Amino acid sequence: MLETLNPLDATAVLTELASVFFQGANSNRVALDGPAPNVETRYRAFVEQIPAVVFMAYMDQGIGEAYVSPQIERVLGFSQAEWLEDPVRWYQQIHPDDKDRWSIEAAQMFLSGQPLKSAYRVLARDGRVIWFQCEAKMIRRSDGRPWFIHGVAFDITELKGTEAALAKERNVLTAILDTVGALVAILDPQGRIVQFNRACEQTSGYTLAEVQGKCLWDLFPDADGFRSNFEQLARGASIKDYESHLRTRDGGRRLINWSATLLPAASNQAGFVIAAGIDITERKRLELAVLEVSNSEQRRIGQDLHDGLGQHLTGIAFMSKALEQKLAEQSLPEATDASKIVKLVNEGIHKTRELARGLLPVSSDSLGLMSALQHWAAEVEDLFRIACRLECEDPVLIHDEAATNHLYRIAQEAVHNAIRHGQARNITIRLECSGDRGSLSIQDDGSVAWNSDAAHSGMGLSIMRYRAGIIGGSLEIVRGSERGTVVTCTFPK
Repeated sequence: MLETLNPLDATAVLTELASVFFQGANSNRVALDGPAPNVETRYRAFVEQIPAVVFMAYMDQGIGEAYVSPQIERVLGFSQAEWLEDPVRWYQQIHPDDKDRWSIEAAQMFLSGQPLKSAYRVLARDGRVIWFQCEAKMIRRSDGRPWFIHGVAFDITELKGTEAALAKERNVLTAILDTVGALVAILDPQGRIVQFNRACEQTSGYTLAEVQGKCLWDLFPDADGFRSNFEQLARGASIKDYESHLRTRDGGRRLINWSATLLPAASNQAGFVIAAGIDITERKRLELAVLEVSNSEQRRIGQDLHDGLGQHLTGIAFMSKALEQKLAEQSLPEATDASKIVKLVNEGIHKTRELARGLLPVSSDSLGLMSALQHWAAEVEDLFRIACRLECEDPVLIHDEAATNHLYRIAQEAVHNAIRHGQARNITIRLECSGDRGSLSIQDDGSVAWNSDAAHSGMGLSIMRYRAGIIGGSLEIVRGSERGTVVTCTFPK
């Protein structure tokens, strides 16, 4: 194996070879053991049509240019005669920053006989910097001694300029991607990671080198869902506001809201995908905390109304009733006023209980949701004079009090929308479960499909979807098969 040369050793090798040339520059060329390679007319005509600098250097008594094509003048501004009369001009014109590397590569070619393939800069007569892609090969005599060098140099200045511009643009884009707070991943048509910005590295704990070439969904616990969305992208669909948990290097989970788009590509090629995600873990945690505080306050107020104000009013009602009886026994006219007071206090007790029930609609036992929905359906019928019923063939036992409250509020909002926006006359609430999944659906016969019209202008739909997400479920709102709207919330039981 050839030992690697340093610049000083390489320069020494070239200087020794050049000195042979200068020593014999004024003497006749020694006889060769074969005819010197002549550049025939047809070969010369062909070479001079090539858009590159073709050169040949003999190595009999020294290193001297035997031939250089006319393109040398067009590219560097030196005539053929000028170039050939100075055998070290080539080295003199090499850019100072590339001289050491060129010396090493050229010396290794001379010593090993291996072809030289390299790109380096050369200074033109007017000071311009020209990039050459040079390929040269040393030809040996039959006895193995070096004979001549033949090579070609292509002007790649424009290509290098384009590469520099692209590199600058890439660096700018990389800097932008690394400074934005969003997670940005570029995927190939098979979903493998091509680029992974700094936010992705910081959130996941993985470096680009560790995940490059792997499918993005390998980092997600719900891989099937993300893969399905990616397949839809390939068919021209788009991903927006898709939430998925990212598995971090330390075993944690971060909730990411993803949007993705397919980059345009050639007609016969699949395009790359840009996936951008926002880490909403903390936001969701805060939203859940706010919602829990709200629910807790509702429960507290409901209990205070029922146990505090309700009991207080009940006491007043008993005392008022006793006063009424005493006044009646004495045949006093104030007995009528006392009777009115008793009636008003009882109405206050009823309203207090209704308020408490609205704040605490679901009891804490496992049958609470079914009982609350049954009571709610009866209230709707009584209040709005429409048909509203609950269908629940088998008991659906839910022990999570927070989940039952969210499901009840979803049903409540869906019924309100069906009446207010859909003008429904018949509403069916269905509660069922299969395996470890439950389903709550609200179907109406409204003349208007409210899922795409007036209901979108309020917060109702957003809150319904949020409540479904809080309990790990999903919400679907579609038109009925014949008329009206069907709201379905599926949730883990």
